[in-house]
Amino acid sequence: GSAFKVYCSKVFLVLAVTISCISQGLCQAVLWQRRLCAQGWAGPQGHSLDSGLRFHYVAAGERGKPLMLLLHGFPEFWYSWRHQLREFKSEYRVVALDLRGYGETDAPPHKENYKLDCLIADIKDILESLGYNKCVLIGHDWGGMIAWLVAICYPEMVTKLIVVNFPHPSVFTEYILRHPSQLIKSGYYFFFQMPWFPEFMFTLNDFKVSKMNWADTGDPCVKGVQLITIHLEFHSSEPNFSGMLFPKSCLPLQHHEVIMPTLLLWGERDAFMEVEMAEITRIYVKNHFRLTILSEASHWLQQDQPDIVNKLIWTFLKEETKRKRE
Repeated sequence: GSAFKVYCSKVFLVLAVTISCISQGLCQAVLWQRRLCAQGWAGPQGHSLDSGLRFHYVAAGERGKPLMLLLHGFPEFWYSWRHQLREFKSEYRVVALDLRGYGETDAPPHKENYKLDCLIADIKDILESLGYNKCVLIGHDWGGMIAWLVAICYPEMVTKLIVVNFPHPSVFTEYILRHPSQLIKSGYYFFFQMPWFPEFMFTLNDFKVSKMNWADTGDPCVKGVQLITIHLEFHSSEPNFSGMLFPKSCLPLQHHEVIMPTLLLWGERDAFMEVEMAEITRIYVKNHFRLTILSEASHWLQQDQPDIVNKLIWTFLKEETKRKRE
């Protein structure tokens, strides 16, 4: 009836926004990778893990400094952390990954390759391959989900945990089952479970969705010949949504508590995650927990308000260092 039509219209609206974000993000990444050397960052790098997969990342800051590991959200890649790469390189070796199936990291084709235990093991292996045994771990959205789980499963590897716009996994699981509104907001995840349809929709009508976004990227550099070059670079490879397969777990967790200092940042205008989940998260953190909700910020918090986010992260890191000395 009418309720079903409303539900469908909301789901398809979210799908349209998601595809728009994907195409615009891909466009911006091509531009940004050309600017890496000018920013003083290490260029794109990679490591092959025991799993046989090669992981792509971008790094900033000197080797040997404490590691800050950044995990992007859905449906992004390393580029979403560009502001933090620049900001924290003075005191950290900052590494922004392309997670399994995203960006230039390998994308195995089967759903079983995207179980949560595989994604968690990736982070452990990446840490070791970089020559570290611990890090400050920061995750956004589904990267936040992975960050929470790494902190729970491998607490000795995480000195401090910072999550942007994603609640503790147990909070999310319980909340989404009890609140249909959150299930609707998360509905586009299920769209990417289909075996070939997402790629088909993205390339429909000669990449019309992509071209519409490239026509107005918000970047004054994207004009004329440069825009055509971006088209050619993007069209040279097939769109791959493997990394957007909804993660399935075969864990299950032995415990749910987080034992390291934790900062949770949340944009109150998040169209995908309901803010009520943020406060509930507090009960699972058995150490210092700081929650900051920004009333004017969206889901893409670290990109929308990078100066504020960076300042909050610095404050948290320095507070914890001072607390540890005392």
